[in-house]
Amino acid sequence: MKVLTIRSGMVLLLILTALAVSSCGITAPRSNDGYANLDSPGIADTDRTMSLSLGRTTLRFAARFLDDEPETQALLRSLDGVRIRIYEVNGDSGRIAHKFERMAVKLGKDGWEPVMLVHEDDELVQMFARHTSRGMRGLTIVSAGDDEVVVINIMGNIEPDRFGDVMVALNVEDAPDVQIASVGN
Repeated sequence: MKVLTIRSGMVLLLILTALAVSSCGITAPRSNDGYANLDSPGIADTDRTMSLSLGRTTLRFAARFLDDEPETQALLRSLDGVRIRIYEVNGDSGRIAHKFERMAVKLGKDGWEPVMLVHEDDELVQMFARHTSRGMRGLTIVSAGDDEVVVINIMGNIEPDRFGDVMVALNVEDAPDVQIASVGN
């Protein structure tokens, strides 16, 4: 009887711990308006080399250490989550491109709008934004080249006038000077 009570207690403790960790803000929240439900670019054609999911708590903790970068600090404090996935391409890049086309259609059905498309040499970069009645709530960037695929999903209150700050924080080299007009509802 004592063994059953200890095991029941352990199971309950594990369940409570799992619930606490999943809702504590350490990882990016799936329930957020800016969460993009993205598919893999293809298990047969890519190997995931990195997957990072940062939630509100982690982003605010990181912001505390950026005293000399107030714009980046304010940006991190305004976000609810950031997800980054990097894949190494080891297969058919044509099949990967086709999966991205399907992903773009799926994002469109989920309320995401394409805001940028750059196709240069052998690289494709797409950016999607998700707007709600509360403003821009998500930004998803997909960059695909012959050797690597990078997918970034940013969640939170993304103000159009901070768009340049997002590009600087993501270390986007040679980013064009972009001005975004506010969308009226």
